Amino acid sequence: MALLIGDSQSAGAANVPGNRTWTQSALRAAGYNIQFLGAGGTGFVSSNAAGALNYPSALKQHRWALPSIAPALIVVEGGGNDATIGASNAQILLGAAETINALQKQYPSSQLLMVGTLAGSSTDSGARRIAVDALLGTYARQIHVPFVSTGHWVKSYHLIGLMADKVHLTQAGHDVLSAVLTQRLAQLNLTSTLLVNQ
Repeated sequence: MALLIGDSQSAGAANVPGNRTWTQSALRAAGYNIQFLGAGGTGFVSSNAAGALNYPSALKQHRWALPSIAPALIVVEGGGNDATIGASNAQILLGAAETINALQKQYPSSQLLMVGTLAGSSTDSGARRIAVDALLGTYARQIHVPFVSTGHWVKSYHLIGLMADKVHLTQAGHDVLSAVLTQRLAQLNLTSTLLVNQ
């Protein structure tokens, strides 16, 4: 089983349901049953207007129904909303550290993976999203957690025409990135079969 923590990229938005987002689809393709926690508008710092807390606060305040059995894989995706609200590097790093530390304490035997921040362009808020993706990547390397950098994926995979808005993909865009992430999981030896048999 994989525990996925994320924002609207994983929860679904712009008429794309959660179970068909690029993160959830890729994890299923890699052989996992998925439990998703999180919500659109949230992140390592950002909470949303509907009352969903940021990741470290949700963990600290026991807002999430965490699995009773340790997941084989825990995927933490996010950072885009932190970029949007103007959170500082220090705030984002503190929130990321609190999130990862809490998960490692709760599930010491689980494999962790961090997934970065999609950016629709390199201008406007996109530039900050790319910077946050790089920031989280540096942090993940420092703590020896695998990281999938996604800051340039929209440009690299020619998905500008498959954006529903400035930050969310259409279903066709999600389908493209699902295949990309599935391949990355295999390259990292994080498919369900490989991870269980290690």
